[in-house]
Amino acid sequence: MTLASSMIRTFVPGGKDFASSKAFYTALGFEQMFDAGDVVGYRHGQGEFLLQDFWSEDYANNFMMQLIVEDLDAWWQHIVSLDLTDRFGVPPPRAPELMPWGLREIHLIGPGGELWHIVQA
Repeated sequence: MTLASSMIRTFVPGGKDFASSKAFYTALGFEQMFDAGDVVGYRHGQGEFLLQDFWSEDYANNFMMQLIVEDLDAWWQHIVSLDLTDRFGVPPPRAPELMPWGLREIHLIGPGGELWHIVQA
């Protein structure tokens, strides 16, 4: 018997304000695949995740995702143009920086406290 996996999706905590989290991901450019009320599916390129109407501070503040992009500088300009801090009350995103582990990254925290590492492919 062969057990094959074609995709893994994670459940991302939706924060204290689920509507704000949904608007945040739409503003970033993620495509909404479905909205089942308490779970919303998002896609960007080949990556997908499920935003859930669930929040636990300990869980959210230790939750990280990585988005691999081809043009990190274009993503940075896009993120800056969205004024996410004022619109969604999130901490200011951290500009592209070369990390000690060799990846150039943007750090972005979503409304639920989830940390995104956006990295150059």
